[in-house]
Amino acid sequence: MKSKLISFALTSTFVFAILALMPSATVAQEGEQQVVDEVIAQINDDVITLSMLKRETQERIEALKQSGKSDQEANAEVVKRQPELIATLVNEALLMQKGKELDLSTEVEAEVNRRMLDVAKEQGITSMEKLEAAMREGGVDPVATRQTMRTEIMKQAVIQQEVDRKLFFGWTMDELKKYFQENQAKFFKPESVTISEIFLSFAGKNEAEVKARALELVRQLRAGADFAKVAAANSEREQNGVRIAPETGGKVGTFEVPNLRAEIADSVKSVPVGGINEPLRINDGYQVLRVDARTAGSTTATFNENQVREAMTMERGTKARDEYLQGLRDEAYIKIADNYADAVYPILKITPEKTANNSSIPSGGEQPGEKKKKGKLLGIFPKP
Repeated sequence: MKSKLISFALTSTFVFAILALMPSATVAQEGEQQVVDEVIAQINDDVITLSMLKRETQERIEALKQSGKSDQEANAEVVKRQPELIATLVNEALLMQKGKELDLSTEVEAEVNRRMLDVAKEQGITSMEKLEAAMREGGVDPVATRQTMRTEIMKQAVIQQEVDRKLFFGWTMDELKKYFQENQAKFFKPESVTISEIFLSFAGKNEAEVKARALELVRQLRAGADFAKVAAANSEREQNGVRIAPETGGKVGTFEVPNLRAEIADSVKSVPVGGINEPLRINDGYQVLRVDARTAGSTTATFNENQVREAMTMERGTKARDEYLQGLRDEAYIKIADNYADAVYPILKITPEKTANNSSIPSGGEQPGEKKKKGKLLGIFPKP
């Protein structure tokens, strides 16, 4: 249980939490102030400090090392991309500020609590207090974890409300029908497959022996052995630390082929219904897959308003989000430290002169007399 909990918490560390920290100072013996941190960027009333940048840099390095790069390669790549990292932190600070302006904080905090409770439920933990105790026991700071979750959810909520939702509901019926007529292939029903699985883990085992065992199971299944019984006896797929195949018989579910991971789609594409694939090596073991059923795709497109809205929003969302962030930057006071300015300002597509012109804007970017709008954390894509 603990290992899964630690994995969840570590996964959340990819979020770049923006903390409003001011540079610290101590008094030297002669009474002079000695600055022990450095401001890299000021974004309205918030700042990015050198210590924050170092922390984020180290997280990027560790992530690259885990993906297979050497220490030297990881360091070189992150250093080369440092201006982009600073620009990312600036954007995230602006989104956090916007979220507070939209009064999303209460709803975001409720979502953080919901997700933490979901984790507790998945781990069989009966209270938030016990979850936090388990996290601390595993060396994970629950306060830091909540902050990274809070930051990520806030960013998503702002983009969802200010960009995606407006796009999704902004198309007229004529625009939707025109897009559908011009892109009918996007609305063909794809082929789907129903799959069952036997999973053999590498954990604590010799990989060659795991492969040999997978090949033997394939031989037995192709010779007529009952898949559900073989899966119940051999599959090592777990949920909450408990093997699930004795209950499921190895059944996984039905998937549209385009939504399958590429290696799984390739592994089963020529397998007939009732057939068994060759053992598929994945990161943590081997998969033996049976195709339980196939449903052929259709080349007849059917208009569904929500599906068309979703397709248009996904297609045009990246540009709209970029434009929205540029608008936030254009309206904000952003000051980059001289050592980084030449590299970062072009990425942000702003100039020092432009930010100076915005220095009279009140905290948070609100114009005099402007009323803040109350936001809602709403779902974007209604199900068809």
